[in-house]
Amino acid sequence: MITCPWCGTHYAAFQSNCKNCKNCGGPLPPPAHAAAPEREADLMPPPPPPRPISDSYVWRLLAADGGAIVAGIFAMLGAIFMIVGVPLTIGIITAFVGLPFAGLGIVVLGVGGLVLVRHYEAAQKTVSVLRQGEAVQGRILEVRENYNVTVNNRHPWTITYQFQMNGRDYEGKVSTLNRPDPQLRPQKTAYVLYLPEAPEVNTLYPHP
Repeated sequence: MITCPWCGTHYAAFQSNCKNCKNCGGPLPPPAHAAAPEREADLMPPPPPPRPISDSYVWRLLAADGGAIVAGIFAMLGAIFMIVGVPLTIGIITAFVGLPFAGLGIVVLGVGGLVLVRHYEAAQKTVSVLRQGEAVQGRILEVRENYNVTVNNRHPWTITYQFQMNGRDYEGKVSTLNRPDPQLRPQKTAYVLYLPEAPEVNTLYPHP
């Protein structure tokens, strides 16, 4: 029996002409005799800190963050409304048209900009964790593709994971535009980096 690792759907047998799950579209694993055995011991631990992570990695994280992308779109729309509305407001005859445009633009730009700044700060924290974080083994809880957002004809993936520190369970999420590695499947072991003074600030290593 073949079980879809993405949604848990069971299939009586693997079909060579249907390599994706009919329920969720995720790739089905090959038959047991054809699959290379995976061993948890093959996981490579992260190098000790500090790790050489470029400052520009923040923008890569934002480019794969669905929330940041939506916030950026709202901010651009708000800026466009302001650019159109302010000149119309200055003109006496067109002021009644320009005021709503300018007001809406200010609100949309403010909300979108605020959300975008928060995502940028979160991305900066992720870079800090990748540079200085301590490593611990955790496990993958869920891997989900977000069909509501499309970037360069790709949908971002959200990977949810869990790890334990000082007897307490912590959860985290990462987003990526790349199809997750086969090792990043539900119930698989993965390395997590965290800040010792704030374990709630964490990420997967290597970052997908």
